[in-house]
Amino acid sequence: MESFDFNDPVVQKILFSVGAIVFNYFITFWVIRFINKKVDDFKRRHRSRRYTYYVATLITFVILILIWADMTGTITTYLGFLSAGLALALHDVILNLAGWVLIMLRRPFGLGDRIEWDDVKGDVIDIRVFYTSLLEIGNWVDSDQSTGRIVHIPNSNIFRESLFNYTRGFEYLWNEIKFLVTYESDWEKAKEIILETAQQEGEKIQDLAKRKIKLMSKRYMIKYSKFSPIVYLDIADSGVEITLRYLTTARRRRLVESRISEIILKKFAQESEIDFAYPTTRFYTTENREAKNV
Repeated sequence: MESFDFNDPVVQKILFSVGAIVFNYFITFWVIRFINKKVDDFKRRHRSRRYTYYVATLITFVILILIWADMTGTITTYLGFLSAGLALALHDVILNLAGWVLIMLRRPFGLGDRIEWDDVKGDVIDIRVFYTSLLEIGNWVDSDQSTGRIVHIPNSNIFRESLFNYTRGFEYLWNEIKFLVTYESDWEKAKEIILETAQQEGEKIQDLAKRKIKLMSKRYMIKYSKFSPIVYLDIADSGVEITLRYLTTARRRRLVESRISEIILKKFAQESEIDFAYPTTRFYTTENREAKNV
């Protein structure tokens, strides 16, 4: 068996590399041990250990580059390797910074805007260099009401995820309310009541929306021809389904829906020929062929 030639530059670099890794490992081990003894706060202790690992890995990486790089190379070579290592190690940090720059320059949203980003809906309460904070809405709470939770989203997601802005540009939304009346009801009268109520409630919004669309058309290829409420009819299993579609603002969607629903309920109660439908089952007996409802 041939013995190692310790004068061989490759063998020397291997030994130096192993020595550097072992030495760095023991230094890191003693630093972590010191942190575990001296730092009582759980969060600070965990954060300190994590940063220690990051620094130790970076130092080891730089030492290995210096060992294996051609010693006759220029300082530019070392800086190139170091820059590449930093770019790889700090990839997410750099991407978050780039996302912040894009948000500041292009302004896809601002403080106070209601947005949906990375499957999270909420109001923007803070924009920092590395992340954006939202006051969450929706989730287990219906109709875009606040949950009380603050969600932090990395700014790098601006390059990966779709962003929906409820309030920037055109802040009006199309909302729908469905009403189900029986087949025996006067559904034409019900349709008339629903449409009349929506028109009375949304008259001011229609004028504002028209002016807003006119302004937006100067920046975007967007055109709306109808702003007034619309009613659609569908034949459902248990009755006639009447769908009301109307414009409202993002922050008043639930309030307007509740007000319209309350008025329509009161008006339906005054009409003896209009009844709300509910799931029913009809069956027939072979003796008298008489239909029965359950």
